[in-house]
Amino acid sequence: MSVQAYVLIQTEVGKAASVVHAIREIPGVTLAEDVTGPYDVIVRSEARTIDELGQLVVAKIQAVPGITRTLTCPVVHL
Repeated sequence: MSVQAYVLIQTEVGKAASVVHAIREIPGVTLAEDVTGPYDVIVRSEARTIDELGQLVVAKIQAVPGITRTLTCPVVHL
């Protein structure tokens, strides 16, 4: 079973579309959408372990130009 998470992203003004385009190319990202509200982009991601998920967010997603802040919300199965 893989670990899945939603990553809520705030971007610089006017950068949401370019951030979504770049993030969609990252392996492990299953969905990336522009949204309105306190966050500009929502990403669904998955990895084999929580450590790999952390690496995906820190090393790949946060490295995309235009991102100012991320909040990672792991999916739980209750």
